[in-house]
Amino acid sequence: MIYCHTYLCLDRQSTHIKIRSVKKLSSALTFPWFVVACSQYIFIKEKRLKDNWFFIPFCALSEAKGMVIKMIESRFVEPFDWEPDKARLKGAMLFESVDRVPHIDNLIEDKHVEKLLGRYAGNTLAYGGDPAKGPGGEDLRPMHADDFIDLCNIIGQDVISFDAGMWTPLKRENENGKLVQVYNKSVKNKKDFESLILDSENEIEKAVKYMKEYKDAVAKRKSKLGVCPIYGCVMQTLYEFVVGMDDFMMMVYEDRELVEEMLEVSTVHFVKLSHAMVKEGMDFLFLGDDVAFKTGTFLPPKIMKEIWTPRIARIIEPAVNASIPVLFHSDGKIDVLVDDLIEMGVNCINPLDPYSIDYRDYKKRYGKRVALCGNIDIEFPLSKGTPEDVEKDVIEHMEVLKPGYGYVSNSSHSIVNYIPHENYIAYLNSVHKYGKY
Repeated sequence: MIYCHTYLCLDRQSTHIKIRSVKKLSSALTFPWFVVACSQYIFIKEKRLKDNWFFIPFCALSEAKGMVIKMIESRFVEPFDWEPDKARLKGAMLFESVDRVPHIDNLIEDKHVEKLLGRYAGNTLAYGGDPAKGPGGEDLRPMHADDFIDLCNIIGQDVISFDAGMWTPLKRENENGKLVQVYNKSVKNKKDFESLILDSENEIEKAVKYMKEYKDAVAKRKSKLGVCPIYGCVMQTLYEFVVGMDDFMMMVYEDRELVEEMLEVSTVHFVKLSHAMVKEGMDFLFLGDDVAFKTGTFLPPKIMKEIWTPRIARIIEPAVNASIPVLFHSDGKIDVLVDDLIEMGVNCINPLDPYSIDYRDYKKRYGKRVALCGNIDIEFPLSKGTPEDVEKDVIEHMEVLKPGYGYVSNSSHSIVNYIPHENYIAYLNSVHKYGKY
């Protein structure tokens, strides 16, 4: 076997890397390099020689080119001949004729983003943190707009989304006099709640700032991408961060008046945010509030319809009146809520939790009334399967959900870092291949 070094020229101007050439370097030349081999993919740490040239070590020169091609193609999305376009996502949600099934994942974690972009850019909800997992610091900001646009051009996603304030901004002063989000589950009575400060005006102003930043970036680059704010965790804010799950559920029965007061404070804030987002030209609204177990809603359907459903309707009303498509997200089994969600104007339900929802059943029951989004399980096939398993699952979902439009492909949660990157790439390539009408 002949050991040698090679280097290759990569064209990064397109949405995927193309190999221009492979050449042999003198054996006398040495450069700092190493390759980290992981179980499901190969990550190459590169030594830049000059623009677009990257040094990669290989043995067996006769095999080098094939090895390079294999590694490059395993890391990147196959080229496609269509442009990300918000009209595609909107059309699918409204059961209109579209060219292909759109796909959307609001949270793609940072390691996947970095592999696709070739640079660190945070995750698709935040640069330097993850607001989806709760208050992670007051200095979080959404992914920079240009990074997100670049990412969508690579993966074929039709919308860029951002955290416009998923959690109700209930705060208190810390020891330095700075307002910080409450997340220690310390509210146990009315006095505790009244000690909190609703920082609504500042948070809405921040959301408006980022909406303008995203819209301006899309316009500047003459992109057809849509912009979608994410917010609305009315109940989840309370049970997850402010009160605590067990205490909140008990409080519903022991102090219903306080529960309704806290929900109303959240609702008033999110209604104001909706009006602001409509004014700034949001293209879609993604409202999320996890309200269900695998077996059904956290609270009995009667109580949910009394204290939760009317408030969600008020939050989305500004978008509905402006004919802006609305996606609703909740994990778990939400069967008892679906008719109410459709009636209030929700256009698309996400993520069709695979441990609670049979997508075939939902297609039969609701497939002509509300668009369906999600159900590609992040456990299997995405995390524990092979690329072939992923492709098979995408095909099965397409066969059932694609006919008649009204289908948006999506994972069952988010593209987390523990999903092998080659499986995520297989998912994207399969959606692009089999999603064409």
